[in-house]
Amino acid sequence: MQTKKTNNLPALSTQIRIETLKGLGKLGFGHVGGSFSVAELLAVLYGKQMRYNPEEPNWPDRDYLVCSKGHAGPAVYAALALSGFFPTDWLLTINTPGTRLPSHCDRLLTPGVDMTTGSLGQGASTAVGIALANRLQGRDSYTYLILGDGEIQEGQVWEAMSMAAQLNLDHLITFVDYNKKQLDGYLCDINNFDNIAERMAAFGLEAVTVDGHDTNAIDRAIDQAKASGRATCIVLDTVKAKDCSFAENVFNNHSVTINEAQLEEGLSFLNAKLKEQVRDDD
Repeated sequence: MQTKKTNNLPALSTQIRIETLKGLGKLGFGHVGGSFSVAELLAVLYGKQMRYNPEEPNWPDRDYLVCSKGHAGPAVYAALALSGFFPTDWLLTINTPGTRLPSHCDRLLTPGVDMTTGSLGQGASTAVGIALANRLQGRDSYTYLILGDGEIQEGQVWEAMSMAAQLNLDHLITFVDYNKKQLDGYLCDINNFDNIAERMAAFGLEAVTVDGHDTNAIDRAIDQAKASGRATCIVLDTVKAKDCSFAENVFNNHSVTINEAQLEEGLSFLNAKLKEQVRDDD
């Protein structure tokens, strides 16, 4: 069951960026970088590939999403709101007292969030557990795991990937957001991971690298993963803070402050892009 399927996935990715920026702009700061780099992935998942029911977020036969890179929570929230899990007005309360949308995903607070994340690496283990539990219970649900490229420096990730391959968790599809930056710099300067697909393959997974800002490429890769009969890793070649006019080309864009002028500029750029995407689809 899926109630928000769309054929215009690029437009949905831009809508996700718009709603993410509105929420973070209202707050005045936040994780723009890693949220914007996974917008296309979230559009493909919530707009086409995932099975879910926003009227019953805990539907047992749903597909599961574990956003292990919890700082991308704002983009996940935007995707959930656009998919009908809660009103988009909630996005304006992100990371404020009493909110149901904390800085990092919390399954006890937010409808549609399947796993609490933020402690880097731990989402990999919990995703393996979810995929195994669903298999043991006879469900054909898929578990989608999103990892950051800096996050995979955590040894726990590789333990989880080794177990996923050993157990042949063919309903676990892992994505690595390869935006080449982490909190305090470029990966190549800190702990270089420029051959992620090869490393994943060495651990026994089916692995491929695609353009992480091409919704068609992501969609095809997921279809191929589902047909492979193996645990799969899809490495998304992305740009940190993609399409954020005031942050994309900034070195330190993991988390940024957002003033009113920047918010207006960023939304103007995204709304113009959305208008073009909608027109091209007509």
